Parts: sequence; C-alpha cells; structure tokens
Amino acid sequence: MREISFDTETTGLNPRGGDRLVEIGGVELINHIPTGNSYHVYINPERDMPEEAFRVHGLSEEFLSDKPLFAAVADEFLAFVGDATLVIHNAAFDMGFINTELERAGRRIIPNTQVLDTLEIARRKHPTGPNSLDALCSRYGIDNSRRVKHGALLDAEILAEVYLELIGGRQTALGLLHEEEVSTSSGAAVISGELGTFNARKRPAPLASGLTDEEFAAHKAFVEGMGESALWGKYRSE
Repeated sequence: MREISFDTETTGLNPRGGDRLVEIGGVELINHIPTGNSYHVYINPERDMPEEAFRVHGLSEEFLSDKPLFAAVADEFLAFVGDATLVIHNAAFDMGFINTELERAGRRIIPNTQVLDTLEIARRKHPTGPNSLDALCSRYGIDNSRRVKHGALLDAEILAEVYLELIGGRQTALGLLHEEEVSTSSGAAVISGELGTFNARKRPAPLASGLTDEEFAAHKAFVEGMGESALWGKYRSE
C-alpha cells in the first residue's frame, strides 16, 4: 500500500483570497513505513510574504523569487503522488491550497477519496486533545527538536512517525510490546509488556542456519549493494 505523508507551507490561510503555496514536502510510505523516497520543492508565490507567515516558516519573498512557479512543477508533483493516498494533518487546509493551485495550472485536482486526515484520526483516538503535530510528538515520544520553524519536508517526515503511532505504533512495525523487560534465570526469559507477562523457554543450543554458503554470500552482496543507510545493514551478520 503506497501513501504519501504530506505537508505544505503558504503565504497565509486563504487560497481563494490571494494566498499561495510556497513549499511542498512529501515522504513516500509503503505499508506505512518510509521508503526513503521523497518530494520537496520551494515555489515562487508571485506575491509578497506577509510577516505573520514569515514568522511561521522563515521563507522570505527574496528567497523564493528565483524558485519555480507551481505550474512548472505541477506535472512532476502529480507524477510523484500518482494514485497514492495523501496522509495530511488538517487535510482541508493543505488540500485547499493544492487543489486551488492545480485548478489555476489547468491540471486535475486530487479528490477527497485520495486523502487521509491524521487530525481526524487523532481527535477520535484522543478526544480530549490537544492534537497538534507538536502535541502528538510529545504524547508519543517523537523527537521534533529540529522543528524550530515549520518546513514542509521536515513536517512530512515527523508526520510519518506520528501516523505510525496513530494507527498502532510499534505493532504496525512488527513489534508486539510497547514496553519490554527481559531477564534470564535458569535458562528462561521473563518478558513483560502490554500483552502480559510470560516465560519463554530458552533453546539449549541455537538452531543451525538453513542457508547455504552461496545463499548467504548472495544475500550479503545484495544488502551491501543497498548502501550504508539501508535498514537491513543493521542486521547483517559480520
């Protein structure tokens, strides 16, 4: 399942009243997990930058003056999105701007059926709030210390982590316990967590690997070919 964790920055609050997009950021998710593929662009809004907006994202009229117009990046943006679901915090705001810009550029708009609003999920899950992105980071222990100013790509990256927690957290990432304590005594492990406490008998000897030398070498070469930042590199055998 392909999704895009998505955010924008703008000159203000009203896309129909003259405010424009100035930044788009998107992070690709497959089965809710970031793939490392992303989309990011600054956009020339063809207008001044109000002081209130500048204080939020720090993007000045001068900085944006040589950036592309939205019409020049509309096709590459739509190609990146494709038919993926856009995962957005307070989706009505961002989609109001995106679809206004798409209409202005003569491109197809993105339907509501292709959008998932994490603010709505958060309000159902935590009805007493608060449910801002910063508040959810605090609730779930997500580091947002880099978020001194709002930035579309950074916020999209943070939202991807928040979204994972909103839909099940570490269980979605193949972890069954939120908190785990392991101690060993008499060859047994005692594991405690949200699912309860149980004793796990320890094997007297590890099982032998079922891999042939050729299969092991092929796998090692494949992992090394993915680069140093690849997740599987953390688990390869030395």
